[in-house]
Amino acid sequence: MSADYETKGWRRVFQELWGFLKNSLGNFFSLEFLTILIPLLLVWEFLPRWKLIPESLLPSLSTVVQRFWYMLWHKDLVLHIAYSMGRFFTAFAIAVAFAVPIGLLMGWNLKIRAYVLPLWQLLSPIPPPAWVPMTIIFFGIGSKMHIFLMFIGIFYPVLFNTYQGIKDTDPRYLASARVFGASEFTLLRKVYFWHAFGSIIMSLKTGVAMGLVMLLIGESYGGRMGIGYLLGQAKDYFVIPEMMACMVILGWIGWFLIEILKYVEIKLAVWKVGR
Repeated sequence: MSADYETKGWRRVFQELWGFLKNSLGNFFSLEFLTILIPLLLVWEFLPRWKLIPESLLPSLSTVVQRFWYMLWHKDLVLHIAYSMGRFFTAFAIAVAFAVPIGLLMGWNLKIRAYVLPLWQLLSPIPPPAWVPMTIIFFGIGSKMHIFLMFIGIFYPVLFNTYQGIKDTDPRYLASARVFGASEFTLLRKVYFWHAFGSIIMSLKTGVAMGLVMLLIGESYGGRMGIGYLLGQAKDYFVIPEMMACMVILGWIGWFLIEILKYVEIKLAVWKVGR
């Protein structure tokens, strides 16, 4: 009996994985997108080779791919990516753990909103890179600094989108739930949160982008590990193929994380499917 459940469990895992890959990669292998992607890749490859653009400024696609493999085998690229992602996910988890509950409470309760909303409105206009000098003073140069900078970049988009999503909850849903005796706690869990779920997912996508920006800024200021460090080192020595390889890697990481969030939204926000 347990073996049967285990088989079904693995089957479900593979089904979900296939669903994720089909959903995320489907657009890339569509005929419409390939008619755009393939010519762009060919232009990237042959313009430098035909000397229409100096290869010292824009390396060909094959040169960037060769540099990627060199970095993979000779510059511990996987280890650098692992360090960066460890810091990123730590900052992301902390930011979401703080921003979502605070945003939910601000949108739900007028008194809480009156106390704390002006504080966030005062602090949020400060550009995240402006925090770098103070962060170095307080945390020094290292992982704590990187995590805090990413936290700042992720926190505000998630906070304000959650707040707005909760605040804009349709009063008809609330009135219907109250007719059936729903408590305020039940409304928070069953109505407010799920009404704002689309806004929260959108804010997490924005948070991914801002977190990667702050990851680059933080790792360029210090440390000896991370994709931002590799990019900064390539910039200092003017190794353009390596710079472009790092840019492509960051693009892949951002795309992959956003696709995961999109798949989570599809699985949990079933009322949005097809919109």
